[in-house]
Amino acid sequence: MRLDPTSLRLFVSVIEEGSIARAAESNFIAASAISKRISELEQVLSTPLLTRTNRGVVATEAGSALLKRSRDVLHQLDDIFRHMSEYSDGLRGSVRMVANISAISQFLPNQLRSFLDMYPQVQIHLEERISSEVLRDVGESIADIGIVTNAPSDCQNLIIYPYKTDHLVLITPQGHPLAESKDIYFTDTLDYDYVGLHTGSAINNQMFEAASKLSRSLRLRIQVTNYEALYRMVESGLGIGLMPLNIAKPYIKARRIKAVNLQDEWMSRELHICIRDSDHLLDAARHLLNHLRTT
Repeated sequence: MRLDPTSLRLFVSVIEEGSIARAAESNFIAASAISKRISELEQVLSTPLLTRTNRGVVATEAGSALLKRSRDVLHQLDDIFRHMSEYSDGLRGSVRMVANISAISQFLPNQLRSFLDMYPQVQIHLEERISSEVLRDVGESIADIGIVTNAPSDCQNLIIYPYKTDHLVLITPQGHPLAESKDIYFTDTLDYDYVGLHTGSAINNQMFEAASKLSRSLRLRIQVTNYEALYRMVESGLGIGLMPLNIAKPYIKARRIKAVNLQDEWMSRELHICIRDSDHLLDAARHLLNHLRTT
């Protein structure tokens, strides 16, 4: 038996889904057929690839090694297909992109719209991820392009480009004790309940890090998954929160909440684009990268 792309794709799907049954459902194939292919892979490679448990399956050490190599091989095969398809009229192809909520909410809608107006035959597959997951997905070739906030300096396997700058403001309900404050700092807000984003989000990480440096605790009362929910929780009086000014402006204009400038330097943030290897980006991804950097 030779290793074939279909078996490798199904193997990757089983690991990502954590279950042969779920992988079978997502790939529209019988679970018994996937089990047979996995068994054949284990036989030809002479090593177990999966450990079966009551809750599903997990990769063995050999399985984890095969998972990384399978993703690389499948990515290269996809690149071949997409690259050849771009020889037809007009730029074609697909770009896999991951970005954090700040980039998706503030900058990407207009940029992607203008890009697709120029290249209507390109498909962009965009998914929201927290910054640590963005770096992982790009590093493992799951995504072609990623956008993060405050990229760490030790991303040795990635190429990092400057992207955009945003500015955080404190949002409060109308009538809150801090609503009319001026020239205050983050430390002045820590006696009040906060509404935060989901665990791992860049803003949450920054708030916890800043509170820790002040030897204070953060009173995180509620966590939500997007800025719209954060605004609604704050408007309802359930706490205060931090939000990029660009996103808060419509709510401020509608007089639904108050925005207070905090004087801390970390309220101004740098967003970055990350890729794994510029030499191996296909034309569609390279054009999108250039568009994001110049518009």
